[in-house]
Amino acid sequence: MSPSKPVLTLAPGGRRINLYDLHGQKNRLGEDLDRRMGAVLQHGQFILGPEVDELERRLASFAGVDHAIAVSSGRDALMIAMMAMGVGRGDAVFVPGFTFAATGGAVVSVGATPVFVDVDPVSFAMDPDDLDKAMTEVRNEGRLVPRVAMPVDLYGLPADYAALTAVAEKHGATILADAAQSFGGRSGNQRVGALAPITATSFYPTKPLGCYGDGGAILTSDPALAESIRAIRSHGRAGDGDEATVLGLTGRLDTLQAAVLLAKLDVFEAELKRRHEIAACYDAALGDLVTVPVIPDDQASAFALYTVRVRHRDKVRDLLDERGIGTGVFYRLALHQHPAFRAYATRALPHSVALAADVLSLPLHADLADDEVDRVIAAVRAAVPAAAE
Repeated sequence: MSPSKPVLTLAPGGRRINLYDLHGQKNRLGEDLDRRMGAVLQHGQFILGPEVDELERRLASFAGVDHAIAVSSGRDALMIAMMAMGVGRGDAVFVPGFTFAATGGAVVSVGATPVFVDVDPVSFAMDPDDLDKAMTEVRNEGRLVPRVAMPVDLYGLPADYAALTAVAEKHGATILADAAQSFGGRSGNQRVGALAPITATSFYPTKPLGCYGDGGAILTSDPALAESIRAIRSHGRAGDGDEATVLGLTGRLDTLQAAVLLAKLDVFEAELKRRHEIAACYDAALGDLVTVPVIPDDQASAFALYTVRVRHRDKVRDLLDERGIGTGVFYRLALHQHPAFRAYATRALPHSVALAADVLSLPLHADLADDEVDRVIAAVRAAVPAAAE
């Protein structure tokens, strides 16, 4: 695999290369996974067992924050975080227009109102200038109170938190980071989890750090928020008692999933390094043909997805599928184009709409072999010009 000399012809034969490959990682980590999951089956503490405590300590240490609270999913992480912040009816939560539906859905679920903000066409993250415009519009209208800006670290690259925080503070709002795709990423000398006052992440199986079911975590250094989050995730109960001090959810990460994550956390940094190596090869080999991701020098992406922009996207995707290359489209619609969010479609989001028409994600995971990387490169180099004919 050489960034400077990509293979220009398809290798004959070979198995299909899927967008994700969880089996390779499972085979590589099988012994440790079996050991850790077997320990849970042996002690029988399936809810908030010792593995959950260990995972929370290690996640907090990795991210450089004081508290990590493991929860049941990335969407629940967003909801619980907003509940702990007191977000609800009458509050405006500003959400990028180009992201997964769970981001906007979590806002509606806590009774708040999502306000969609356009994204930067290069970073794909929330545009600070459009956030300023949206917050000004909401404040001038007077119907809602600007409470939270919720940037999404799309595809694994941290948003511009310095600029977004300045805008939010100008309007009396705070930042809640949706880091569902970016745990393991970095901005400057800070890792994801420490870039905002409160951060929600996901451990869905296909994430860079994923379990074998739904899972997530909330990270913060605010002790009062952490205490509230722990109560909300377990029916609103504080400590071991059965008194509900606040309204809560069944939002706990189960112990078996924590055991899986502990096994994967042991190799997480090595897997991130491999993701970066593959991304560098794609950059060098495809940058003259498609628009490759732009990663600033002071940032590191977790590369949950390697996403390019390409004309004739759907035709390119079909041609890659014929060549045995799996791809993904994240996302086909901007949020305000979803039927579920039609009532909140109050602003024009031209960059979000344009991205939805031409983004394409290529295979990238730690178990992708060098020859498979070369096959992906060769297939893309063949498919893109063919799609334009």
